[in-house]
Amino acid sequence: MITVTLPMQPRDVPLTRLDNGVYRVKGTRVGLDLVVNQYKDGASPEEIVESFDVLRLSDVYTIIGYYLDHKEEIEAYLRDEDRSAEELRKKIEATQPPREEIRARLLARKARMEAEKNAKAGH
Repeated sequence: MITVTLPMQPRDVPLTRLDNGVYRVKGTRVGLDLVVNQYKDGASPEEIVESFDVLRLSDVYTIIGYYLDHKEEIEAYLRDEDRSAEELRKKIEATQPPREEIRARLLARKARMEAEKNAKAGH
């Protein structure tokens, strides 16, 4: 009988934390949140790799395993990211004119353009 010894060293989780606290898959711009949310939505690791062709299948499996082993911490991270995104959205919206105003301006512009087009066609 031949005995094969498999390497049993632990594998590092392929994540990098940016200066702003966001976690990304090492060597990519794909966020941890994207991988985890797709997994939670029922996507298989193979489907996740199809969605993000820069990912390696083994890395996605490792990240999902890490998520399953640290679900509470990662869910807290995801909630914090959602809160930060909502705060940023509100901040941006606060600097923008109301949507009704934008809609009214666009409709007025459309009406002017149509009037000009009709005036040229009538000559």
